Order: sequence, then structure tokens, then C-alpha cells
Amino acid sequence: MSRYADATRSLRLDPDSQSGGYFRHAVYNHWDPYEDIPEELLERDRQALLEADFDEEDSDGLAQGLALFGAGEEAVTEDLAPLSMVLDSIDDQMFISSQIYEEAKHTQFFDRYWRDVLIPVSEERGWEPAMPTDDRYFMDEYVELFDAVEDSMHRLLEADTPENRVTAYCHYHLVVESVLAQTGYFGLTSAFQEETMDELIVDDAPEVPHLPGLVSGLSYIRSDEGRHVGFGMHKVQQHIAEDGVDPQVVRDTLQSLMPKVAAIVTYDDQFVNPVPLVTYARDKLSRRIEIITDADAEIPDVDELVSLDGSDELAAD
Repeated sequence: MSRYADATRSLRLDPDSQSGGYFRHAVYNHWDPYEDIPEELLERDRQALLEADFDEEDSDGLAQGLALFGAGEEAVTEDLAPLSMVLDSIDDQMFISSQIYEEAKHTQFFDRYWRDVLIPVSEERGWEPAMPTDDRYFMDEYVELFDAVEDSMHRLLEADTPENRVTAYCHYHLVVESVLAQTGYFGLTSAFQEETMDELIVDDAPEVPHLPGLVSGLSYIRSDEGRHVGFGMHKVQQHIAEDGVDPQVVRDTLQSLMPKVAAIVTYDDQFVNPVPLVTYARDKLSRRIEIITDADAEIPDVDELVSLDGSDELAAD
């Protein structure tokens, strides 16, 4: 039989599948890192940073946070390729293709922010421009975490088993996307949006400017990552229910990586109090484990998965 024929299905796609729904959501909610983040928003960010009452060292804290995010988006853009090669459902493959595209867009947004905001501000203030690839920004735990993500994905090319798929989803979709990224976005958005969450800002913090361009870009990125997290949660839950993967694999993997997440999100205490961030990350991790190890639990919808409200978000999940 031709490889183009398939007796198991009459039409190519299953639009009612979880992956098919996430793919449609990606298409309908497409955004452009240039068209949808207007230049005037970035100009407001430049002016806010030029007028803010903080010095070069204070500015470096923001630079490090954005360097960590940008490098993470670049790394996961590369690391998803093995998963796309082993998936056998066209609906899953289409969703992963949309995810790789979206991770590339996120990389582009952070690159644009450095070129159009951070570097021009440094130059105008007479500071040595910081660069997003500077080795000093990346702590050992960060490197170890993303190396572990890469290893878990490449292991699929050597032994594509349900357990290895679950481990890969846990590393990528559940730790990096669901816990690390969401916690980091929670901290950055809460610090630099117009109405900051006072409990997250340290008492003696330098002036924290409102950065509407950055907050807008992070909001678009979060909308994408809600789909990514939902897909990973669904696939892990499916492998446990249908393939007999021991839920302890999930618990052990996620809990073993949590210390690295905690070390990363507490990288800087000049602006944001790290204690609520670590608590936020641990609570989110616990709730994710609770949902995906229960075959009857319903995966939250995308809007709930990307909510960053400190109190309601955890209850919504």
C-alpha cells in the first residue's frame, strides 16, 4: 500500500483531537514580533529606561533576566526537533511544527528588544552595552537544566519508549515551559507592568519603570505557551492512562529539576523578592503533578494555563 494511503482514517486530520484544537488555536491567535509590537511601544520603553533613576548595575539585572529568557527560547527552538521526528500522529506533528515556529518567534522578540531598547539605552547613557550571549548571565543550574532538556529529547532518537517520551515532556513542557517560564514571566510582568504587585517588589528596590513594550511582548509569548503546556500535560496524562507509565516517573523527574528552577528564578534580588517566586513555582509544580497523574482530571483551557494572577491563577488551575 502506498504510504500516502491510510486505511485507519478517511480524512487526513482529526480536528476534534486535543492537538488539532491546539493547532487551530495557534493559527487563529497568530502574532508577529514586529507588526504586533509597534515601534512607539518600544520608544516608550527606551524613554522610561533613560529617565529611570538607576545605575548601570541596576540595569544589568533586567539585562540578565532577558538574556536568560532569550537563550532559553533559542535552546528550545532547537531542542524540539527530535520530538517532531518520533511523533506518529499527524495532528501531533502539526502542533509541534507550530510550537517550533512559535519558539522561533519568541527568540526573535527578545533579539529585537536587545537591538531596539537595551543596547540603545546603554549607549545613550554612556555604559558599555551588555550583550545577551555574555557568559556571566548564565548560572551553572541554567546550563545544567537546558542540557538535561536536550539530552531527554535526543534520547527519543535512541529509544522511543512511552517512559522516555514522558521524561522528555516533563523536562520541556512541564518544567521549562510550565514552571520556569511561567514563574519568570510572573516576576517580570509583575515588576514592569503599569500596576506592579507591591508584594513582589523589594522595599529598597531602585525605581522600577513601566515597560509597556516588554509587557506586551511577554503577553503574546504567554498566550503561545499556554498551548505548549496544555499539549505536554495532555500527552503525559495520556501515556500514564494508556501506556501504563508509572506516575512516579513524573514526580521524580519534576522534583529532581525543581532545585535548578529555584536557583534560576532567584538570580537577582535587586527588584523582585525571590521568596514569592519560589513559592509560586513550587505551587505550580505541585498542581501540575496533581492534574497529569489523575486520568480523570481535566486539563485547564489555554486562558487558565497562561493566567499570571498570583492568587487566582493557582486556584484556576
